[in-house]
Amino acid sequence: MRVLSLKSADGLDAVTLDTVAMPMPGPGEVRVALKAASLNHRELWITRGQYPGMQLPATLGCDGAGVIDAAGDGVDPARVGQEVVLYPGLDWGDDERFPAAAFGLLGMPGPGTIADAICVPAASAIAKPKHLDFASAAAVPLAALTAWRGLVTKAGLKAGEKLLVTGIGGGVATFALKFGVAMGAQVFVTSGSDETLAKARELGAAGTINYREEKWAKPLAQASGGIDVVFDGAPAGGYRNYGRALNMGARVVVYGSTGGHSFEVNAPELFLKNIQLIGTNVGNLAEFEAMMAFVEDKAIEPVIDCSFALSEAKDALAYLESSHGFGKVVIDIGANGQ
Repeated sequence: MRVLSLKSADGLDAVTLDTVAMPMPGPGEVRVALKAASLNHRELWITRGQYPGMQLPATLGCDGAGVIDAAGDGVDPARVGQEVVLYPGLDWGDDERFPAAAFGLLGMPGPGTIADAICVPAASAIAKPKHLDFASAAAVPLAALTAWRGLVTKAGLKAGEKLLVTGIGGGVATFALKFGVAMGAQVFVTSGSDETLAKARELGAAGTINYREEKWAKPLAQASGGIDVVFDGAPAGGYRNYGRALNMGARVVVYGSTGGHSFEVNAPELFLKNIQLIGTNVGNLAEFEAMMAFVEDKAIEPVIDCSFALSEAKDALAYLESSHGFGKVVIDIGANGQ
């Protein structure tokens, strides 16, 4: 079968499409014939050696959907033929609050989804929502799970609250917008592109702010009347602007460090308003199952930017690095090996 391999952390030049032996599922595992995968910026970081716990060589990709075509010992053989989407995590551990030290993801250190097939624990193969095709289902896992855990588990977002999502356009932020709207929140978003902000309004954003405008704190406060929850992947650039717009008891959830590893916080403002600063990353299997059920119940569909064939997967990574716009980049693996 074909796999998108990375043998050294030397950037995209080290990415190759290789042929390897078809894997066989072990006890408690299923093999999934993959129909589609999707990209995250994680794959780019891995190619540069900028990801913790690097283990190479590796097959890239942690998001995927397909059909179970083989079951290992201890797995109900009736599962063969099921259309599934894959939980991207491995070995979360016993504490639901945070991952164990051994936690990892598919696509390094685990097997990758940008391939013709993959073997995963049977519990990690979740029924694909009926309203999603394989490409759309493959665009969901990591980005949507990160948004779900941040908004639901960590922030406890409620209907009627005002949510700020920074850096709209990326996969995680876009799912946060969609989830927030579906939960009944008023969602405000930031971006450096007016075109992206217009697309966010089409998806239900109640208000938009271009962060290239200096001192956007006042327009945000005026438009929102105060923010209850922030979902932020780049606090180094944003916190100084939205900090004063936070309501009493606001929750600021940080899921990334784009733009810098540190940011200043006004301590009196923090404790006098009883603001919570919360870190989050990925999510456990139970959260993934709850998130997928919500996606199906609300008929939520991911925003897809464009699609590439498996044979063009390296080009897809280059596109993500240099030209990516709004939504997810999908790899169409298909049934005919193209």
